[in-house]
Amino acid sequence: MRGEILGLERRRRWSDDEKLAIVNSVGVGGASVTQVAQRHDLKRQQVYAWRHELKSKGLLSPAAETMFLPVEFLETGPFQRTDSSSPNAVHEDHIEVVLRNGRSLRVVADVNVATLVRLMNAVEAS
Repeated sequence: MRGEILGLERRRRWSDDEKLAIVNSVGVGGASVTQVAQRHDLKRQQVYAWRHELKSKGLLSPAAETMFLPVEFLETGPFQRTDSSSPNAVHEDHIEVVLRNGRSLRVVADVNVATLVRLMNAVEAS
């Protein structure tokens, strides 16, 4: 029995730099893993596998999920001084985060970052 190759070989070789560029393009401009995989003619699972591989090689920061958010400081300072009896008062031990959807979150200044991220995601999704 003799085997024949019908069509082009599908196996492609990707360098670590190419893999890193593809994995890092997830989230850029709101691109999902699915969109990035489709753009490069890959399966979603391949992108996840590369992410895991690059982390284990030390080429991708383990904190790749870190989010950077734009921050705007008011010229009068980061806190608004108001009458503390006002329901809209912002105290020095609190911060106010204005989200993309226009909603605001007021939290204590020493809030756990993971908790704040979960709150922000929940408020933006609602």
